[in-house]
Formats: sequence, C-alpha cells, structure tokens
Amino acid sequence: MRELLNVVVGSVAIIVAVVLIWTYFGTSSGGRVGSGPAMLAGAPAVSYPAQRLNGTQDALDRYRGKVVLVNLWATWCGPCRSETPALEKLYEEERAHGLVVLGIDQGESAKAASAFVREMHLTYPILLDEHQRYGAAYSAIGLPTTVVVDRNGKIVSGHDGEWALADFRKAVAQALRAQ
Repeated sequence: MRELLNVVVGSVAIIVAVVLIWTYFGTSSGGRVGSGPAMLAGAPAVSYPAQRLNGTQDALDRYRGKVVLVNLWATWCGPCRSETPALEKLYEEERAHGLVVLGIDQGESAKAASAFVREMHLTYPILLDEHQRYGAAYSAIGLPTTVVVDRNGKIVSGHDGEWALADFRKAVAQALRAQ
C-alpha cells in the first residue's frame, strides 16, 4: 500500500511540475510566449526617470509620438556588444521616420557606459538604470532585452536575446508604418 501511495504522490508531483513549467515557459493564447518581455505586448509601456550620460534626466515617456526600440544592455554582455552595431545602423536608417533607439544600461556606472558608447561610436540616447527598474518592469530574463513601443506608448513586442539587423527592422516595421 505504501508503495502505491509513493507512486501516486510521485506522479502527481511530476504532473504539477509539468503544468508549472508549461505555464511559465509555454505559449498563451495569441501565440505569445508566456514569460519574459514578449508577454507584455499590448500593455502600456512603463517609464522611469533615469540619468543620461551627460547628467540630465530622461525617461521613455519623453519619446511619446515616436516609435521607440528600448534595448536593455550592459558592457560585460557579449551578445549586447555583438548586436550594438546593428542598433546604431537601424537608428541611422530610421530616425528620420520617427524611430528612437533608447539604450538603457542595466546597473553600471556612467564611466563604464561612456567608454562603451565611445568605443562603439553610438549616437542614440543612452540611459543609466542604476537600479535596473526597466529590466524588472519589462520582465527581462537576461541581456540583451529589446522592447518595441509604438507612438501611443503601447508595447508592440518584446524579445530576450541577441538580434541581427534584419530582426530589428522586422520588429519596428509595422509600428513605423502606423500613424
């Protein structure tokens, strides 16, 4: 009898674990990923004040009326370094059409972020998120994390992980076409 009870309890534990994993990592209705920044599509974009490299205050909501590609990154992150040239190219190509690439450094000093910006020849705005509030608000599982926000301040899409230029172009295309 005790053996049967162990089998039943073990089976129930496995079923519960599978359901929890599926709920967290599976897909929800609409085909969106059930975790990370992708689950935020359609939600209002959260904005926090943060310091720019020049010491002035800035925030995501300052760019209302433009399409904003928010990129959460850090200097120590290899994939962040790899995708940064594509972000700069996208910004150069699409800024005249209303795109802002907003780089948000997660938890590093102004000195470290400034050195990275100089090294990579970045021209898009960079914010310093000392307390990583944007990362928490946008359900970043890791870095880099990219979130596209439409002109009305709604999240269009979110993605954890490195992207290539074609991925960034595809992510912002529809939002840029919408007026």
